[in-house]
Amino acid sequence: MSVSPLSDLAEAYVKLVLAVGQHDPDYVDSYYGPQEWAPAKGAAPRPLAQLRDEAARLVDGISAAPPASDAMDLLRREYLARQLQAVGARLRMLAGERFTFDEESRALYDAVAPTHDEHYFAQMLSELDGRLPGAGPVHARHEAFKGEFVIPLDRLDSVFQTAIDACRVRTREHLALPRHERFTVEYVAGKSWSGYNWYQGRATSVIQVNTELPIYIDRAIDLAAHEGYPGHHVYNALIEEHLVKRRGWIEFTVYALFSPQSLIAEGTANFGIDVAFPGPERVAFERDRLFPRARLDPARAEEYYAILALTDRLAYAGNEAARRYLNGGISRDAAARWLETYALQSRPRAEQRVRFFDQYRSYVINYNLGKDLVRAYIEGRGGTPDNTARRWAEFGALLSSPRLPSGLVT
Repeated sequence: MSVSPLSDLAEAYVKLVLAVGQHDPDYVDSYYGPQEWAPAKGAAPRPLAQLRDEAARLVDGISAAPPASDAMDLLRREYLARQLQAVGARLRMLAGERFTFDEESRALYDAVAPTHDEHYFAQMLSELDGRLPGAGPVHARHEAFKGEFVIPLDRLDSVFQTAIDACRVRTREHLALPRHERFTVEYVAGKSWSGYNWYQGRATSVIQVNTELPIYIDRAIDLAAHEGYPGHHVYNALIEEHLVKRRGWIEFTVYALFSPQSLIAEGTANFGIDVAFPGPERVAFERDRLFPRARLDPARAEEYYAILALTDRLAYAGNEAARRYLNGGISRDAAARWLETYALQSRPRAEQRVRFFDQYRSYVINYNLGKDLVRAYIEGRGGTPDNTARRWAEFGALLSSPRLPSGLVT
């Protein structure tokens, strides 16, 4: 393996991200590089201004490096430079600088989500109004309807493991995964998120599922695919296999959460649900395997997913609540009420989501905008629903590459 002119810059990037993590406990999502590069336990953090100067110096170093040797090398340079720019932006935020929601998402995630007003979502709610049983506000009837499809806690692990097994089988049919890849599942509470993948390196992960609020039957496949196969676990394992081990690109041993990498990671994880389980196949599988295991009526699977398809069109309502709240346009309570009305979330779930806004801010765009950008990119390269082999091939190639969000726009 030849030494790249970027090797020293890549090592400095890793150490810089780890140093930022001393100021921000959420910043380093995973790290499996040399332990001696990590700051010593209890070591004093380097000043923010010094870290910002270091980020700018490294960006200049990439610009001054010899020309790229091939297309992948060019992608690497663009990726590393943009990640470093996001490091600089996060450091400015940590120093107290304020960004608007859209300025922040562009600086950190290389993308800006579309803006929608109440009328946009009201049109969708009107259609849903005619499909939900009962009378009263749409969000209340929607909550009552979904309440009939909660996985009992004593059946949760059984249902979830069945979903994981199916997602693993489907993923392995199309993607070559590291031989010893694996993950464990833990059930937790008191988090602002519903699920989280903690990548450990060596193709292993710990997946945590938040059981604080009711878990509906559709979340079994969602979480199994998003956090596991072919989502975060597979993404991280393939990055490690293809970019770290085979190419020696050490910068990928660290994952800076508030960076463009997260839009790719979340976008592929959400789109991966549809890749692994296209609509009709998913409904059939859940009807035959998951509904009975959760002691739910299989005859209602089609009804449930018909309603879910309508509510999925409200995906950007959460972004709008976050944008207005973080820009100071609405209060915490108003943000929760917006989520109740337009995202059809129960009050406890809406309040949990506002806590997510507080902690992760504009990160919310990575789920829906990320999914839409990934879908358009893969389908634009021939990975359409009627071409399963090409769809999986393009998906796997994206998982194993250093492509930026702006590079998904063709």
